Amino acid sequence: MARGKAPRRTIESYTPRQINTTIKPGDCVLMRPAERSNPQYVARIEWIEADVRGGNVKVHVRWYYRPEESVGGRRQFHGSKEVFLSDHYDLQSVDTIEGKCTVHSFKSYTKLDAVGNEDYFCRFEYNSCTGAFNPDRVAVYCKCEMPYNPDDLMVQCEGCSDWFHPACIEMTAEEAKTLDHFFCETCLPQGQKKLQNSHTTSRHSGGYKTATTEVKKMHKPSVI
Repeated sequence: MARGKAPRRTIESYTPRQINTTIKPGDCVLMRPAERSNPQYVARIEWIEADVRGGNVKVHVRWYYRPEESVGGRRQFHGSKEVFLSDHYDLQSVDTIEGKCTVHSFKSYTKLDAVGNEDYFCRFEYNSCTGAFNPDRVAVYCKCEMPYNPDDLMVQCEGCSDWFHPACIEMTAEEAKTLDHFFCETCLPQGQKKLQNSHTTSRHSGGYKTATTEVKKMHKPSVI
């Protein structure tokens, strides 16, 4: 007579000995990749189960995908710590967990004073079967009309409040960081535009330095 499947039960939390930190449903974790040369997988714990004796612990997880793992791959606006919450669920041994991490919302990530090794952010859900993203529209910025990459420096125009990459307005990052005020070409007063055209080399000490320019990484809502 075939043996029946051993009964299992859901547990509220567990402390894997390899990380000595308690995990619970809702936590995000780093998991051992199949190839050690690859980056760790990022997953969200949905629930934890064990056998009746409390052993053979497994975690039901929902995977986060990196841009490289999605249809279309990594694009210019994807941040280095960006992940997508997928519809891919799995059952894994708790022994594959190598640490806890935090997956921030896009907004909260951009407000971090410092980004740690365990900090990630998510602004999309990803359908692993169709390759579709939700939302399917994202913010765009600058003259180049690219979505925002929080790794990139941008400066804000004091007139229209739009954000610009220094390279797109013919500045170096070092020059952008020294600005006191900034107005884009559209918002710059006509007289100062003429001055700028006549004295290109003094652009940063003339028409472009006119009020305190914000130079930071920030999200501005608009759509593609």
